[in-house]
Amino acid sequence: MKIRPLSIEGAWEVTPRQHGDPRGLFLEWYRFDRLAEAVGHPLRLAQANLSVSARDVVRGIHFADVPPGQAKYVTCVRGAVLDVVVDVRIGSPTYGRWEAVRLDDTDRRAVYLAEGLGHGFCALTDDATLSYLCSTTYNPAAEHTVHPLDPDLGIDWPAGAPLLSERDAAAPRLAQARDAGLLPCYDACRSFTEASATRQSL
Repeated sequence: MKIRPLSIEGAWEVTPRQHGDPRGLFLEWYRFDRLAEAVGHPLRLAQANLSVSARDVVRGIHFADVPPGQAKYVTCVRGAVLDVVVDVRIGSPTYGRWEAVRLDDTDRRAVYLAEGLGHGFCALTDDATLSYLCSTTYNPAAEHTVHPLDPDLGIDWPAGAPLLSERDAAAPRLAQARDAGLLPCYDACRSFTEASATRQSL
């Protein structure tokens, strides 16, 4: 398993080693010890989600209040998606930037993103199926979204006519979310992560 940091602090790409023979293949798509070594603390698992999307569906950009936030470990078990991490943390050196990783059922990469980061994806195939491991359970009152087509973000979605949910289509732009006080603070996110690492090491 190879784990490399992305250009946005708090996000990593995970590439598993696949072992194949004429019967099929085997891989470890998640290892708590290897991930903890890379990111500095274990990922607390509280919920697992599965989403299935048609081609050109765009979901996001979703994030949660910090604390407690919601760290995610995401992989594509069927088809392919362009997975996008957006830094929505006010005060971050990379605030407003995004990075994309192709997740598919060939290379079987995964993306880990820490609490406070925004997440979205575009389905590149029909029935694109994502599996999420999450650090907290779903709390609608603490969940927020930024419009995925916000021109200030300028995300290059590979979809001719992106299909959005009503919620995502009505989401504020990043600047509007900031003015409304919805975005997490970079320093608060770092403090929360450091405190979590300390608690889990005791």
